[in-house]
Amino acid sequence: MPLHVSPAPAPALRSVLAALGSPTAVREARTPALRSEPGPLTAEHPLPLHVLDRVSPRGGRAAAPTTRLVGWRFLIVGEDHAVAAAEAMLTPDGWAFSHFCEGPYVASTENALRRAEALPAAYQPRLLSVPELYMLTLWLHRDTTAAVDAGNPAPTDLLVPLAPAPPGIAPNLPHRVSDLLPMLTLRIAPGPLLGSPA
Repeated sequence: MPLHVSPAPAPALRSVLAALGSPTAVREARTPALRSEPGPLTAEHPLPLHVLDRVSPRGGRAAAPTTRLVGWRFLIVGEDHAVAAAEAMLTPDGWAFSHFCEGPYVASTENALRRAEALPAAYQPRLLSVPELYMLTLWLHRDTTAAVDAGNPAPTDLLVPLAPAPPGIAPNLPHRVSDLLPMLTLRIAPGPLLGSPA
């Protein structure tokens, strides 16, 4: 079933396209793949980038995790595949280009989107970062009409950890939020201090 991709804010897309069209911005980016791509480059697959907050237990009990929109990520596509990504972030003056990046998350995102298209249900794709675990997931939100800057992961939403995922978490496979979030909470929970009773 096709994904319900939300359009990126026009200023965010314009800022990325301006950076992509700037020889200086591309040359100074730490993305050799972007600089060495011979053909024309396009910004495709806009995904709202959220950060997952309040994953770890607070005061002995787990608080409900919340998300916040921190930017938009675009895959930069060359002849036939993504070679890099570009991010736009919200500033006090509006959306602005942030940076180019490359690495395993680019190919992993492209692969996860392709697989998500084959799922039997409709989803709104988003990216969800879990900074405490250095983890990035494709968040497949069941509410396809939701505003992209609102909503928290619902128990029936799917999270697809992008490779490389933290040890013990299977990358590239969809996990229900209700199954994956407890695992993340346990991993982030602080352990006992040395010399203290367990």
